[in-house]
Amino acid sequence: MIQNSFVLLERISAKLERNIWGQGIRDWDDFANAKKIRGISNARKLYYERRLKEAKKELYSLNSSYFIDLLPSSETWRLYDFFRDSAVFLDIETTGIYEGDSLVMIGLYDGLATKTMLRSSFDFHSLKRELSQYRLLVTFNGSSFDVPFLNKRYPGLLPRIPHFDVKSITRKAGLPGGLKDIERSIGIRRNGILERFNGGDALTLWRIYKASGDEYYLNLLIEYNEYDIINLKKVAESAIKNLKNKIL
Repeated sequence: MIQNSFVLLERISAKLERNIWGQGIRDWDDFANAKKIRGISNARKLYYERRLKEAKKELYSLNSSYFIDLLPSSETWRLYDFFRDSAVFLDIETTGIYEGDSLVMIGLYDGLATKTMLRSSFDFHSLKRELSQYRLLVTFNGSSFDVPFLNKRYPGLLPRIPHFDVKSITRKAGLPGGLKDIERSIGIRRNGILERFNGGDALTLWRIYKASGDEYYLNLLIEYNEYDIINLKKVAESAIKNLKNKIL
C-alpha cells in the first residue's frame, strides 16, 4: 500500500490523492510515467517524481524510519504490507495507577513466535537489542498507553521506527470497539476461561499471583498477553484489508 500512497508528499491531501487514483495513477511508477496529472503543475510533478524516487530508494533499503515524518500517524498502516515480515506486535501489562503503575510484563510477537519478559527478569539492554531488529512497531491503543508508558519509564528502549496503532484505523475499517470486541466480530475465540477475560482481569490475575504465589495465575496472565499480541496481527490484517477495499 505504501507505493500506492501520495499523501507522503507535501500538499497532497487525501482528497487530491483520491483524485490521482481516479486518473488511473495507482502507484509511484504510474505517477512517473504519466505525462500530465490533473491538479498538479508540471513543475511540481517533476519535484514529486524526485521525492518519490528518493522514497522508493529508502523503502527498498528497508529504512522505515524515513517515513516517520512523511506519513501522518493515522496513515502509518500503509507501511504494514511492505514491512510485515519485520514488524513486532507489542503489548504490556502494568499494575495500574493505584499501585504505582509499574510494569508487569512485556509481550512481543514477530508473526511466528511470542516472547514474554516479566518484570522480575526485565533486562533493558537485551530487550533494546531485540526491538532494534524490527522495522515497524504494532500495538492496539499503544499511542495512548504502551508507547508513552515505555518512553517515560524506559527512555531509549523503543527504536525510532514507525508505530502503527491498529486502533487508529479499526473504526474507519468497520471494526468498532476494543480488541476483544473486534476479535469476536471477525470470528476469533480464545481458549477456555480467557474468552471471558478483559483488560481489568489481567490486573486481577497479577494481584492474585502476588498475594498467593501460585504460578497458575501468572501462567494464565502470560497466556492472556500472548493472545493479545497474536490476535492483534489478525485484527490488524483484517482492518487493513477492509480499509484498502474502501479506498482503492
